Amino acid sequence: MAHIFLVEDEERVAAFIKKALEENNHKVDLVRDGAEAIKQYAAKPYDLLILDITLPYLNGIEICRHIRKTDKETPILMLTALDSIDDKVKGLNTGADDYMVKPFHFKELLARIEALLRRKNIEPDSTIVLGEICLNTHNNTVERAGRKVSLTTKEYALLELLMRNPDKILTRQTIAFKVWGIDFDTGTNVVDVYMNYLRNKIEKGFTGKYIYTVIGKGYIFKTEPD
Repeated sequence: MAHIFLVEDEERVAAFIKKALEENNHKVDLVRDGAEAIKQYAAKPYDLLILDITLPYLNGIEICRHIRKTDKETPILMLTALDSIDDKVKGLNTGADDYMVKPFHFKELLARIEALLRRKNIEPDSTIVLGEICLNTHNNTVERAGRKVSLTTKEYALLELLMRNPDKILTRQTIAFKVWGIDFDTGTNVVDVYMNYLRNKIEKGFTGKYIYTVIGKGYIFKTEPD
C-alpha cells in the first residue's frame, strides 16, 4: 500500500481517482488548492504525488518547483488537460516524473503509478564513476576531476542516462523518452539543446571530451575521452 497525495480541484475527477485508488489498496489524501497542497505536503511524508496543473492560488507547476527544491526523490505525476508538447516539456522540466492528459483510462493511470512506485523502490548503485566523472545518485551531485559540476534536474538526468549506457549509441528518440517521458516530433531540438548545455558544463575548463554526436544516429558517452 502506498500513501498518495492527490491535488485536484475538479470535484468529480478527484472523487473518482481517490475512490479507485483506495479500492486498489492505496491510502489517499486529497486537497483541492495549491496553497493547501504546499502546507499539507510539508507536514507528512508521501510515496507519490498526483498533481493537477490548473489549481486555485498556486498552479501545479509552481507546486512542483517548490517541492523539488527540497525533495528530489518522491515521484510526481502531473494530471492535466493541457496536452501540447510545450506544456509537457514545461511540466517535466520542472521536475515531474510523468505526465498524463485528461481524459484518461484509470487502468493506465494505475499502471503509471505502479511503475513510478517500483522505480522509487529500486536502489541502484549510488555512485557511477567513468573516467574523471563521478555521479552520485543519492544526492544528485556530479564531479569531474574532483571539482563539483552544477547541473539542472534535466541535465543531471541526461548525464545519468548516458553514464548508465557507456559506449552505446542512444538515439534522440530514446533520450527524449527516457529523460522527458514523451515522444517528440522529429522537428523538436530539445535533446540537442540540452546536450549542448550538458557538454558545456562537464567539458569547459577540462581536457578531454566524453559526449560525442553520432551523425544520423544520436549520442554516445565514451569511457575513454579524446
